[in-house]
Amino acid sequence: MTDKMNELCRMNATEAVARLRRRELSPLELVEASIERIETVDTEVNALPIHCFDQAREEARNFDAEAHKDNPKSLHGLPIAVKDYNDVRGAVTTYGSPIFADNVAEKSDATVRQLEENGAITVAKSNVPEWAGGNTFNPVFGASRNPWDLRMSVGGSSGGSAAALASGSVWLATGNDLGGSLRTPAAFNGIVGLRPGPGRVPRGARLPPMDTLWVEGPMARNVDDLALMLDAGIGQQADDPLSFDQTGTSFVAALTETGMPERVAFSPDLSIVSMEKEIAEICGGAATTFGDLGADVTDDIPDFTGVLEAFQTHRAVLFATLMEPILAQHRDRIAPEIIGNIERGLNITPSQIFEAERVRAELYKKMVAFFDTHDLLICPAASIAPFPVEQRYVTEIDGKPCETYIDWFSITFALTMTACPTISVPCGFTASGLPVGVQIVGKPRGEAALLRAARPFEEALGIAKQLPINPRSKGA
Repeated sequence: MTDKMNELCRMNATEAVARLRRRELSPLELVEASIERIETVDTEVNALPIHCFDQAREEARNFDAEAHKDNPKSLHGLPIAVKDYNDVRGAVTTYGSPIFADNVAEKSDATVRQLEENGAITVAKSNVPEWAGGNTFNPVFGASRNPWDLRMSVGGSSGGSAAALASGSVWLATGNDLGGSLRTPAAFNGIVGLRPGPGRVPRGARLPPMDTLWVEGPMARNVDDLALMLDAGIGQQADDPLSFDQTGTSFVAALTETGMPERVAFSPDLSIVSMEKEIAEICGGAATTFGDLGADVTDDIPDFTGVLEAFQTHRAVLFATLMEPILAQHRDRIAPEIIGNIERGLNITPSQIFEAERVRAELYKKMVAFFDTHDLLICPAASIAPFPVEQRYVTEIDGKPCETYIDWFSITFALTMTACPTISVPCGFTASGLPVGVQIVGKPRGEAALLRAARPFEEALGIAKQLPINPRSKGA
């Protein structure tokens, strides 16, 4: 890359948008920088297999800066990556499936449209697992590779977005999260990702409109940039009945407000999941940073009994709702794990659904009570470090076999069931140099306070300053 293009790609999103706002840079300059970076590094990483280069160039040339000058939420023509579960007008949406390899979206979905209205330009779409999963590979585009070690997985399902951010191909990227699809890749790639509360970020019409488990959320290289993207991504869209107009202080402005957590709780495993010892130790050490920042750190966590089984029930019902018609037509073209998910949903009994709903309702009550005495709940964002990319999924943790192919990210899907905003922040590295992240859970609708608490934690650990990185293989 040219020195200028390299300098632009190394800027954080906050600085890039500030310079776009002052018209010191043009959207086209950043689009070209992003394209050059993608062409330089993504042949190895394979994070962004769907290129929207010509369309992005056209949008950048025609970007109306004057129309955005009074919009405090605008990204002012900043190029972003959009996950390949979301529709971008004129680009393919494959869901990682050969069934939809040639499926071109006629219009952008609600998530993307909200960002476009606030000045985002899609330069590429990020790789995903086929329909869902914790390792980003599919029969359409192949596997994405972790830029910290190209032999390793990027996690999933927002793995392409996370790897694109870590390797400097884009400044911001969309993610979505059902059971950890945004938080696990953030941890695996050393970036930040926010699972906001339901309704914060509008969702596309493909999803059941009243579902509250699957949310869309921002991914970035640091907390400041995450707040910037959250501001641009929130709002009401008619496609999503749970979305709502949001006024008041912006999330960027909230970062500068006073008020830090006084009491937080840390658990290495929520008392219900298996956890690799090295991960638990790294995350536990990082959690003491909140003590250094003035908070009392306890181990008083809510009771998560029954939550894992309840999530598995809800997830199976969601998959059956979404994919039963596709299974009937294309069984021979769907990954076996996904077929298993759908069939499990088709066999769920009413009593299982009733029990899952009771467990979820009780957990929410427990979280509300927990936040009467604590400001944050902290735990690891994954039970293991990034694993070899060729491995479809994790089969054991700390010597204990996994019963299902999603057990290894149960530490994230347990928190999905709380409906509370949760951020994944990098907190250290394994002995082999792979990123590790923690989840920080805030009060319901407490995204502003959560981001405000995560920012000094991130600054104290200093990992964000190492991004972006040039992809490498530690075994080479």
